[in-house]
Amino acid sequence: ALYGTECWPTTKKHEQALHTMEMKMLRWNLGLTRLDHVMNEGVQKTLKVTPITEKMRELCVRWYGNVLRSNDTSTAKTVFELNVEGCRPRGRPFTRWLDRLKDDMRLAKVTCRDAADHTKWKNRCKQVDPT
Repeated sequence: ALYGTECWPTTKKHEQALHTMEMKMLRWNLGLTRLDHVMNEGVQKTLKVTPITEKMRELCVRWYGNVLRSNDTSTAKTVFELNVEGCRPRGRPFTRWLDRLKDDMRLAKVTCRDAADHTKWKNRCKQVDPT
C-alpha cells in the first residue's frame, strides 16, 4: 500500500482512505468487526502497529534526503528545480508535493542542510516506532 507514496502530494482524502484500509486489515487480522466497539488505537496497540500516515511521512522525508545527497545530474533532483510559469486556476491551490514535504520536515525537525549527514538524517527521520 505504501509503494510510491514518497512522491504523492497526499491529501486528507488519501490519508483517510489508507487509514480505513489499514484498520480494516488490522481488525480482520484480530477477528474483530466494527460491532465489537474496539477503538482504533486499541487495535493498533494490540498489534503494535503505527498509523500508516505517519509511516508515509517518514518515507517521504527519507526519500527526499536521498535525492538531496544524489549527484547533480540526477533526474529526480532536476524535477524539483523546475519553475513553471503561468496562471493558476481560481480557488484554493492544490497541495503540492513540496508544500507537503515542508510540513513533514518541520514535524521531523530536519532541514535540507541535515541531509549531508546520512546517519543524522536517518535518525531524525525515523520517528515512527511501533513498540
